[in-house]
Amino acid sequence: MEMAEDINAEEYPTEIHDYLTTFEKSLTSVDEMLKTMMSVSRSELLQKLEPLEQAKLDLVSAYTLNSMFWVYLATQGINPKEHPVKQELERIRTYMNKVKEIADKKKASKLDKGAASRFVRNALWEPNPENDQAPTKAKKRKMN
Repeated sequence: MEMAEDINAEEYPTEIHDYLTTFEKSLTSVDEMLKTMMSVSRSELLQKLEPLEQAKLDLVSAYTLNSMFWVYLATQGINPKEHPVKQELERIRTYMNKVKEIADKKKASKLDKGAASRFVRNALWEPNPENDQAPTKAKKRKMN
């Protein structure tokens, strides 16, 4: 907690001390994540990922950088809601949703038409108790 120890308690209201401490911990966490990400070359990392995972990484990286810029603007007294960064974040979110849809479609189970037709055929077939043989023609049932 370097920041909390460096700043004299008289320099800011005591009510925000806990918020500043939490903010400092968050910054430390972000710094550690960035160091981890930067320790591996981008090309090396991308070679290990599937195209969909590459797209996710690019989008998360872009979103993170733009979010950090949003915070920077706010700390400089600039309203980020009136800055082009807002449209950029919305554009990135749109692409994140598209990638999520693609990933969800990829995960969705595929219909095995052959297995489905066998399942339905076997579920509908009723043996004839008078005759041990399977009927040669399926009887049509009346639906009420």
